[in-house]
Amino acid sequence: MFSLGRRKFVRCLRYNVRVPSCLKESVVCQSSAKPLATADFLKGALHKKHPGLTNLKTIKLPEKLEQAALSILQGRDVKALSVRAHKLTNFLWSRKREISDSKLRENAILLEKKYFALEEDVDIDNVEPGFGALIRKNVLCELRRTTCHRIAIRYNEDIGMVYMMARLAGGYAAVFRALSEIKKREASFAPCSLLDFGSGLGTGAWASHSLWGDSLNEFVCVDSSGDMNRLAEKLLVEGSEEEKPAFKHVYFRQFLPVSPEVQFDLVVAAFSLSELANLKERINTVTTLWTKTKSYLVLVENGTKDGHQLLMEAKDAILKAQEEKQWDPRKPSVFAPCTHQQTCPKLTEKYVLPCNFPQFYNSLKSKSLQTQEKQLERFSYLILSRSEEDTAQNPEPWHLARIISQVHCRTRHVQCKLCCADGKIKQLTISTRRQGKDMYRCARNSNWGDLLPVFVEKDGDVENEDL
Repeated sequence: MFSLGRRKFVRCLRYNVRVPSCLKESVVCQSSAKPLATADFLKGALHKKHPGLTNLKTIKLPEKLEQAALSILQGRDVKALSVRAHKLTNFLWSRKREISDSKLRENAILLEKKYFALEEDVDIDNVEPGFGALIRKNVLCELRRTTCHRIAIRYNEDIGMVYMMARLAGGYAAVFRALSEIKKREASFAPCSLLDFGSGLGTGAWASHSLWGDSLNEFVCVDSSGDMNRLAEKLLVEGSEEEKPAFKHVYFRQFLPVSPEVQFDLVVAAFSLSELANLKERINTVTTLWTKTKSYLVLVENGTKDGHQLLMEAKDAILKAQEEKQWDPRKPSVFAPCTHQQTCPKLTEKYVLPCNFPQFYNSLKSKSLQTQEKQLERFSYLILSRSEEDTAQNPEPWHLARIISQVHCRTRHVQCKLCCADGKIKQLTISTRRQGKDMYRCARNSNWGDLLPVFVEKDGDVENEDL
């Protein structure tokens, strides 16, 4: 663009075009508004380290924990340890929730109607006794074939060794990744007490100590299996009863504290809801855990459909429940991964997919494999916090949205699938021309699970389409 007297011109390849002054001003405002807003979001940080980043690189076990686990495994000769660990991993990943009686009855009615529809000449109101018995027999056979029968695991000492080989590194990576988001977004949070429900090998205590070791002075680990508690205690002293524990003030229990007035700054339940038998037991447990939560409740499950739905059950139970006696009047709010308080939009899609997130980690060494493998853990998590009052309206010109799938970096633009603050899933194409240089660079340096600012126009619409 160049000026000649009072007139403005745009230089083109073949001819010059005059640009009106009013149009020139609007173009300048539109191109500069969003880069300035994004610069406010950055708060002086580099694009590759913007505040919305929550992803971590490959997670490694603490050195003392890894040495203790290897020492215990080498001291015990467990037959076919690697094979059994692989089978246990597959079993835990594919385990389903127990179906309710009402749902089972509904499936039976649908199957019965299906079998009657196959017989065109049969009158449903006047069915012969023999034919009706045959239909019922076929319905029962189909239900037995398609209904998942829950198998409870008894975690004795032998199974505990196999579980340590199979899930110690992956479970620690998932819990550490979830807790690290609180550490990053709430830098001033310094918990003094931890309750780890379904503690197992104590990965929740180890992950919390790695992040807040300076402030935590009480670790209460609750697990119904006494053998798992003893194994977790051995991991603390590096496999030998003569050595000092890696960190102090760790208490192992088989039952939750009885008094509802006892609260903990941080409550963790990792891969524990899937161990409970039915919906009623899960709701009662989640409600009890929330009563004992002073600041944050962190729930982690497998990144499967059932794992995700377990967390959504817990979310609805806490957000919608009315306590008979409110020991803590502060209201619950979703801290992560959701950026809203509505129903998960993934559950309302035509093809339901779980809301999960990937995390790379280094596995434990085995006798057959002396080097560590880089593996991927897919997990779902939910973090609930207590808020003093209703959340005020966001004064900023953006809303944070969660990236819920792989980011596709193309030539001069980036494609992101986002779960936005209005409770809808949207597909956003980010380019320098439309969103500005800062927003474009932030998107290129983001990945699955990170947060991105979505800028809202004056009319309240966003430059993307609902999915």
